[in-house]
Amino acid sequence: MVTRVLRPEGKGFLLLDSHPAGCARIVEEMVGEVTAPVPASRRGPAVLVIGCSGGYGLAAAAAGLFGHAAATIGVCFERPATARRSASAGWYRTVALARQAAAAGLSFEPVNGDCFDPALRAAVLDRAAAALGPIDVLIYSVAAPRRTDPLTGTVYHAAVKPIGAAYSARNVVVDRDVVLREATLEPAADAEIDGTIKVMGGQDWADWVTDLAARDLLAPGFRTAALTYVGSKLTAPIYREGTIGRAKDHLEATAGLLTAGVLSRSGGRALTSVNCAAVTMSSLAIPGISLYLSLLRAVAGDAAESPMRQSVRLWDHLTGKGGADVDSGGRLRLDDWEMAPHIQAALEERWAATDEELLGGLADTDWFKTQMWRLYGFGVSGIDYSQPVEVDLPWPATPARSSPAAQSDLAG
Repeated sequence: MVTRVLRPEGKGFLLLDSHPAGCARIVEEMVGEVTAPVPASRRGPAVLVIGCSGGYGLAAAAAGLFGHAAATIGVCFERPATARRSASAGWYRTVALARQAAAAGLSFEPVNGDCFDPALRAAVLDRAAAALGPIDVLIYSVAAPRRTDPLTGTVYHAAVKPIGAAYSARNVVVDRDVVLREATLEPAADAEIDGTIKVMGGQDWADWVTDLAARDLLAPGFRTAALTYVGSKLTAPIYREGTIGRAKDHLEATAGLLTAGVLSRSGGRALTSVNCAAVTMSSLAIPGISLYLSLLRAVAGDAAESPMRQSVRLWDHLTGKGGADVDSGGRLRLDDWEMAPHIQAALEERWAATDEELLGGLADTDWFKTQMWRLYGFGVSGIDYSQPVEVDLPWPATPARSSPAAQSDLAG
């Protein structure tokens, strides 16, 4: 056993360690948001979740497991513990979800590796064919800084930059005190735009779906959803009108191409799911988003929907129970509460306030600090952080299965 006392030490939003007990409690809280859990004896859908260890991908996996008894294989890319550091928070969250699923008699098998790697994809689909049979649902939730093109070996990097003009925004910075600091980003070059599309666009999602089809692993009525974000006009210059927005445009266009193309033969459908702004590792890297999130919490309060609640709604849609509307672009709009006119009007009014006004209560920066710490398993109620904890937790073992799971009925 390797036990250590872990503390939230680091710089900015990058902490050096993650807390396994805190991460486990967070997963427990997420599972508790499934208000109508399905018994494990029910034969749920066969599901792949690409990007299952954090944020909306983790929530989607948990909602499918506990809300629909989904037999799930998840893919993520996480770091184990070393002699000097704990494992990544995603490692601990995945271990916790696997333990909770096993205790409930549910089937969750996580695979640790680079989802962009064709060899890893082939291995996952081999396992899916053996353990699950035809796949009912594939959920794609990947945010990565780089990607290697499997055909050319070229390494592409994602850039978080505006297009056409420089962009300045204030950021919430968690140091000894919570402060606001302005940052300016110069506009992206064409190569940076192209690289971001290569990393964060729809190409890899399409590769997963195309390979499933090539292996005859698409169940009748197959559904696939890639998670995306539209966002407010306040953050549009750095998000929807910037490099990330170009990648999201590509992702959303890919949904239509998949539905009309490779999925047409099986009656399948691809769509994008527009989720709300949330405190995640990827969102914290975007200038201005930390302030926007702090304002959003102050304006919406408890009316704000958690990633888990939105994932329950996503599954409601996938199983034909409603849950949200699909817009004219074929996007499932789970961001309806965030984009409500009265919420956006209040955000716009506060966006121009002075630093003193924002830190004085117009922005909920204390909530933001807590949410940032929770990304690493710190600041969680009921955890005694003065006590040493075991940090070298093993990756969940592959469960034994005698035959593929029986398939469920999904709405056509």
